[in-house]
Amino acid sequence: MRLVLQEFLSLDGVSQGPGSPDEDTSDGFTRGGWFVPHLDEAFDRVATGWLSEADAFLFGRRTYENFARDWPTMTDHPNAALLNGSPKYVASRSLTEAGWEPTTILSGDVPAQVSELKRLPGRELQIHGSARLGQSLLAAGLVDELRLAIAPVVVGSGRRLFPDGGTPAGLRLLRSETTPGGITVLVYESTGLPRYGTYGADA
Repeated sequence: MRLVLQEFLSLDGVSQGPGSPDEDTSDGFTRGGWFVPHLDEAFDRVATGWLSEADAFLFGRRTYENFARDWPTMTDHPNAALLNGSPKYVASRSLTEAGWEPTTILSGDVPAQVSELKRLPGRELQIHGSARLGQSLLAAGLVDELRLAIAPVVVGSGRRLFPDGGTPAGLRLLRSETTPGGITVLVYESTGLPRYGTYGADA
């Protein structure tokens, strides 16, 4: 399977708490819900198209717990059957049980276990949110495709997907679009380390 990382970001790169004020208040974050005002039918179609490519899902603990709380009760949602019925993996040092079946808990050397998962047959193993997990797998060179949905807002604080001191990564743009609500969708494939050059130098 290909490993695909899907993230909601602000213009200043914040990934924390896009869906509601109380989604993720860790480290005193109080500006959650910044993505929601920009949702529209066009982005719903994009997100549903992404989901349709998934054969399994990978989460960090916090995102897993939010999804496991909400999706089993959303049986009338068009994506519920896929999310509830597909294999799910959660990377956690603290979870000992995971009630949202079928779920497997990954602990210990998570990148090594994810590398093994990628060898399984299937289309996409998708990470939704779970920025810290995404950062670690980007650093390990395991992410094949990166899908960013960027809202037209500067949050000003909060955890970022690409923090200072993060691992450099080269990317190639595959496609882009902007929804009527102002969300810019950028899809990249990983190309290894970045390339560097000097402006104005002969090729």
